[in-house]
Amino acid sequence: MTIGASPGVRWTAPEGQWTEPDLHLFPQDGHRYEIVDGSLHVTPPLDGPHEAAVRALVKLLREAAPSGWWVCARLGVALGDSNLVPDVTVLRPRSSGAIWADPADVALVVEVETATSRRYDRLLKPALYADARIPAYWRIEPGPSPVLHTYTLGPDGYMPGKTLQGADPIKVDAPFPVLVAPAVWL
Repeated sequence: MTIGASPGVRWTAPEGQWTEPDLHLFPQDGHRYEIVDGSLHVTPPLDGPHEAAVRALVKLLREAAPSGWWVCARLGVALGDSNLVPDVTVLRPRSSGAIWADPADVALVVEVETATSRRYDRLLKPALYADARIPAYWRIEPGPSPVLHTYTLGPDGYMPGKTLQGADPIKVDAPFPVLVAPAVWL
């Protein structure tokens, strides 16, 4: 694989597990590069409806966030041997400010599904976020009529909360009170 602007620069896989510094080898080409338990996972570039949902959700959460809270698009979270990049991350006040967020600072992670990320966003990522004790997880299906699924952390992983769709605002309490209307996101 050729990386960067120089066509002669090439990389090889590490001898052992992939680690966070290895992620800096990759170009900013729209792909999402993540590490799961030392293995590299690559997601193709995201489409317009996905990006529209992310932008709308970031705007909504920023407007509702109490003072001191941070709402970030694509802020990585370091989870032991894994480095994941949620579509949206909400950080508590007085977070560390590290390049890779500490799970203890994270109040909510959100994943917006695509055809190539559906199983990853429904099965693997929530399990890793739950293991890291992140209190809330949201998953968005961005189809013609977006659907938001909310989950809260229980003793054995995430428990389903509300499933929301339509243009009528509905109150969600985690990580802070916010009125949500998924139909207006696209």
